[in-house]
Amino acid sequence: MNTFEEVTQWLFTQLPVFQHQGASAYKPGLDKMQAFAQMLGQPHTSFPSIHIAGTNGKGSTSHMIASVLQEKGYKVGLYTSPHLVCFSERIRINGVEVDERFVIDFVRQYHSYFLAEKLSFFEITVGMAFAYFAKEKVDYAIVEVGLGGRLDATNIIRPILSVITNIGLDHIEFLGTSLAMIAAEKGGIIKPGVPIVIGKKQVETEVIFTALAKQNRASLFYAEEQAIPSISLDLLGHYQEENKRTAFVALNQLLGDQMDGDALEGFSRVVKNTGLRGRWETIGNAPLIIVDVTHNKEGFEKVIPQLESLEKRRLHIVLGFVKGKAIEEIFALLPKKAIYYLSTPAIARAIPVSKIAVLAKKNGLAALIFPTILEATNAAKSAAKEEDVVYVGGSTFVVAEVLSAKMI
Repeated sequence: MNTFEEVTQWLFTQLPVFQHQGASAYKPGLDKMQAFAQMLGQPHTSFPSIHIAGTNGKGSTSHMIASVLQEKGYKVGLYTSPHLVCFSERIRINGVEVDERFVIDFVRQYHSYFLAEKLSFFEITVGMAFAYFAKEKVDYAIVEVGLGGRLDATNIIRPILSVITNIGLDHIEFLGTSLAMIAAEKGGIIKPGVPIVIGKKQVETEVIFTALAKQNRASLFYAEEQAIPSISLDLLGHYQEENKRTAFVALNQLLGDQMDGDALEGFSRVVKNTGLRGRWETIGNAPLIIVDVTHNKEGFEKVIPQLESLEKRRLHIVLGFVKGKAIEEIFALLPKKAIYYLSTPAIARAIPVSKIAVLAKKNGLAALIFPTILEATNAAKSAAKEEDVVYVGGSTFVVAEVLSAKMI
């Protein structure tokens, strides 16, 4: 393994990747991650971190916080998952992706350990990120939870601030079948004496978070109860308003008097500062083509009104989904007048398009079926008139295929 491509391919093929394989690759528990971190010299203890969990918006919120801290002159590490186009997107410092030489050397140095200890792909990337941030001496690290919180590999950190954006019924096969059960798992990132910011106050979860905060003697703040100033944001999805409020309240806890006009500029430069992609991102005009990683009912409840508010002649929607999503509820929400182009993302965890087509028919939607996401997207683009809108979504992996192909 001498090149970045060879190393990353080895990671993908030799080790379980939850995003691709699903349950067989999900290895909850912290013992192996703690042992790995100890072997690495406990790199996560060398920098202050902000830990971010939630069902929707944790990626966007992480990038907003990183952007604001960058505007204040800090050197900011950012660990997120999954990536859209390239593995190195997962680990960034001030928006710059991890050095490929570091990834090569890290994997070559420890690959025997990975195999001997049967580490998951996610555990390896978390350790890699922490080692890189320590080596580069970041001022802050923003760490996004992979799945859940309590048993997530990132939960070995002792952050200075914890954030939970919201709770929805996602990954119910791992986290529980009620909002309260899922809140208990995500609330596992709440640490003794560490302030916790919750984005959305929900009846079903409030009692869980209150109990966990009290148990840990942690100050608890609900972002939606806080007033925030008028803030310009460069992320165009309406659902970002909730994330913006959460990020502001979190940053206000972190920075206090430093949350001045210069800091607020970070909200208007999120894409420029961090490289965030796939959030209501325009990749074509005439027709307007939007790619968006929204993938569950709570997300589509916000996306659909925005789609229907656009000035357009006709709406073309390209969709594909992965397992673990309540797609029946999503299809019940979808606009009836749109034309649908359905396919299956190119990963093992994808829901076969045949199952999606049944739901489209059941809900009275005009739908066409295609072998691949790219063929579906190309068909939508070809069918659309200049004044139409094409929306591509349903999964991070649908958007990833389109962005990777550079088809626009």
